[in-house]
Amino acid sequence: MRARPLLGTLVEIEVDAPDREAHRAIDLAFEAISSVQSRMSFHDPASALSRLNQYAARKVVCVDAWTYSVLQQASTLFEVSKGLFDVSIAPKLQALGFLPATAALKLRAKPPSFADVELLPDFCVRYHHPGLRLDLGGIAKGFAVDQAIEALRAAGITRGLVNAGGDLRTVGSPGFPVSIRNPNAPGSTLANVTLCNNSLATSAHYFADRLVSGSNLGPIIHPQTGQQASGVCSATVRAGNATIADALTKIVMLAGKAALPILDHYRADALFVDRCGEPICSSGWHATFSISNQSGS
Repeated sequence: MRARPLLGTLVEIEVDAPDREAHRAIDLAFEAISSVQSRMSFHDPASALSRLNQYAARKVVCVDAWTYSVLQQASTLFEVSKGLFDVSIAPKLQALGFLPATAALKLRAKPPSFADVELLPDFCVRYHHPGLRLDLGGIAKGFAVDQAIEALRAAGITRGLVNAGGDLRTVGSPGFPVSIRNPNAPGSTLANVTLCNNSLATSAHYFADRLVSGSNLGPIIHPQTGQQASGVCSATVRAGNATIADALTKIVMLAGKAALPILDHYRADALFVDRCGEPICSSGWHATFSISNQSGS
């Protein structure tokens, strides 16, 4: 196993292979993750995302295929969730201190949403609101994990795991054991699962104060109200790929049980804990995983 700080977290990659083959494959996987970060970072002024946020309200901006793919998936999630998943919340995150502030813009009476983003042919994008700024932090980390897995596969790895701060994907069997934190006692375990050729992602509030001092709620914002999610303490989603798992955790954090039809749409399962400390599972989770330890809840 090797680890490297990327995507604002510690990324761990583990593979089953001879040393030379393993190191080469892991290097390629880290390169893929670094490439996603360089394209989709809100913090990097040279990223494709930053160029969009700076210029796309004034002119059409063309981006790379990976960034465009993430925007397409964000668009579909926006539609399926009826606007609940909305990567145009960057100004709200800036106001709360979760993202660095940029020059203030005079907004129209109607606040922006992803509906103001136009995805054009040939990987081109146009914003139709002068105050629109996107943040892909709720989906790009999962996409980076997926690209790392693809890099491992291309390098001939048949069994491996990529873990980017709780966004995981595995390839091969047997599966990898994964522990899910108890949000009311983050040092203890809520559930143990075995992940095999699948993805798992978790969003929670328990480390919010590491992002903004004194905060007890994380950077998960209701796009219509601007309020931080508070009804769910943590949400873990299992899905076919890490991009979707990552994004769906935000929807579950915002909607709780009301997110179940959206999970069904993506053939995903979830384990989440409400603010009363009650663990709640989707039906698919009940069929495959169990809650093994609720100590501290």
